[in-house]
Amino acid sequence: MTRVLIALTSHSELGDTGRSTGFYASEAAEPWSVFTQAGFEVEVVSVAGGKPPVDGVDEADPAQQQFFAEADLEHTRTAADLNATDYDAIFYAGGHGAMWDFPGDKALASLAAGIYENGGVVAAVCHGPAALVELRLTDGSYLVDGKNVAAFTNAEENAVGLTEVVPFLLADALTAHGAIHHPAADFTDQVVTDGRLVTGQNPASARSTADAVTAVLTKA
Repeated sequence: MTRVLIALTSHSELGDTGRSTGFYASEAAEPWSVFTQAGFEVEVVSVAGGKPPVDGVDEADPAQQQFFAEADLEHTRTAADLNATDYDAIFYAGGHGAMWDFPGDKALASLAAGIYENGGVVAAVCHGPAALVELRLTDGSYLVDGKNVAAFTNAEENAVGLTEVVPFLLADALTAHGAIHHPAADFTDQVVTDGRLVTGQNPASARSTADAVTAVLTKA
């Protein structure tokens, strides 16, 4: 049985704006739908464990209805509770909260590095690639160094008015660690697969990113 882990942020505050944030519902729900339809076993992990904060919920969306019904979001485990050898892929869902807590979660980074070095897939969409910024392999190299990636672009961050709110600009941080960032037009579907690293640009890319992960896993 192929096992996939969807990683969610536990950060709920959008900087000093007074607004709430969290994981973006569709960026977890659509991959959950894709992976379960492919016959994979899917589990959710979060930075702090327990119930993660959520943003962008559409209660009329069938994929979200399925996700919230099937995923045990009340009792998510942390990366420290998990073993990399149990999973074939990890998929980092986005949402602005990820910008604050994904990069500094050493246990989550270690889990993903273990999955990757065991021959598994590391994937992320929108702000999910924030988890890749500080993700190092056991030889000390950055996972993204020399890799082609997609992620929420500087132009998109500017378009949503949060350039001065986020702790860093995601595309710039990935590029600084050797990634080759491929931006598409704002809020259009963009997925980049580089071996066993699969990344998507924005919420519109969530399902396509999951499809690309499925393609890599089923070829393996």
